[in-house]
Amino acid sequence: MIFLILSITPGEPFIRLKTDICWLMTGGWISEHRNTEAEFSSIAGEVSGGSNAALCSVCKGSRLLCGKDRCPVVTRYHAHLKAQVRFSENMAGSSPPSVFVGRAGYPKVYVGPMVPPIMGNTEIMDMPEAWIGKSIDDILGYRMNLVRGMTAVDIHNVENGGRIVDQTRELAMGHGTADTEAVFHRRPMGRLTFDDSTQPFGPSAPLKAFDINSIKIDQRIDRAYSDTDLLAAEAVKDLYRNGIMLSRLQRAFSVGAFGIGRNRKFVPTRWSITAIDDMLGKDLLQKTRDAPVITDFEVYETESLDNRWAVLMMPCTWRYELIEAWYPRSVWNPYGQGIEIISDWEFFKPRKTYAKIGGCYYSARLAVNENLTARNRQAGVVIFREAHAGYIMPVGVWNVRENVRDAVKKVPRKFATLSEALAYIQTKMDIPMARWIKTSGILKDMLHQRRIEDYLGRHIEPDLEERHEYQGSEGQHSIEPV
Repeated sequence: MIFLILSITPGEPFIRLKTDICWLMTGGWISEHRNTEAEFSSIAGEVSGGSNAALCSVCKGSRLLCGKDRCPVVTRYHAHLKAQVRFSENMAGSSPPSVFVGRAGYPKVYVGPMVPPIMGNTEIMDMPEAWIGKSIDDILGYRMNLVRGMTAVDIHNVENGGRIVDQTRELAMGHGTADTEAVFHRRPMGRLTFDDSTQPFGPSAPLKAFDINSIKIDQRIDRAYSDTDLLAAEAVKDLYRNGIMLSRLQRAFSVGAFGIGRNRKFVPTRWSITAIDDMLGKDLLQKTRDAPVITDFEVYETESLDNRWAVLMMPCTWRYELIEAWYPRSVWNPYGQGIEIISDWEFFKPRKTYAKIGGCYYSARLAVNENLTARNRQAGVVIFREAHAGYIMPVGVWNVRENVRDAVKKVPRKFATLSEALAYIQTKMDIPMARWIKTSGILKDMLHQRRIEDYLGRHIEPDLEERHEYQGSEGQHSIEPV
């Protein structure tokens, strides 16, 4: 029987950016900057009453702020699930294609392919761009039979890691399914692995041998790989502009396929996802901030996996906020008696610190900038998310990115005033608007901060709640229990 837990290493390092791959958040590579106990104390101090429920909504299983060696949330909800197939030491199957780079033991990590015991077209198993409208059962069906093969390698040893590492990199650069054969040192077994950033996947085992029988290499990615003088950031941006899907860019980036030759490194899959989202989002944001401002208040909406989404775009210069509300019995508020609301934001200048709300902040920011750039428009953006009790398992930050993408593709509702827009959003959300505003940095600023247009005759919005002090130019991760 294969039980479900979230496999995480205590004291996990935060994501950081390195200038030679232009991740542009802080100088320096991915490294540890605080231990688990210090972080627990810091974040617990921000939570009213030191709420354990609020800690779950901050941690999302990735930092083990509770001090346990495994996330009890995922264990509690999903221990009854098991893989439907018994795996053997020898496996032939069509990889979607899919690879995984772990983070445990960094800078020595486990690299390898993910292969199902299925022949045929399996591409949808690792294509989250096609999962909107799918149920949690559908997503589990795609992922639970993907077996992860592992071989240990130092992150700097991109070109001399051995045949299995070379084949894994080739797989990451492919498109369409690839017929493969894997020989494991033992029968794959273990736990179905969940993470709030990456898609779930099935059991794992150390690899003895791995071969690709047929694969189609994407020539655009191959050219970037062959150019050892091309910066990783430039390679990623060029490939994105040429229509390469984000999931494929993230795979290739994680196996060190881009960048100056001597600087190439393996990047754990979890970190590569946020690196790509942040890198591309900032690139689009340069165009967004120079574009004309929209003329109306726009509200976009969607619903998926018992999550409700509302995207508010406001006729002002760029500012951005993501607000998440976790209901009791939802995946990151399993023990709470009330709703936990958390947020992070930025104003016109890009934020300089990593958003504590996690990788979803950067995924959603990329999605809204794709919309604004395509329209050559600029706006202030606030994203509202209500995660209800039916959202019982983490499926990855793709869920945030693709749902925001889905929402902003639709025809928006337009309003003349912020009050009207917020009143409409209130009809779609259960939480009182006053609670959203109390948590928000952007909405409080919009409602209470006078602007030059106010003195030029524009009507000042009426206060929707008592005045709150403006809290600065960058989000401080507000946490408000309801």
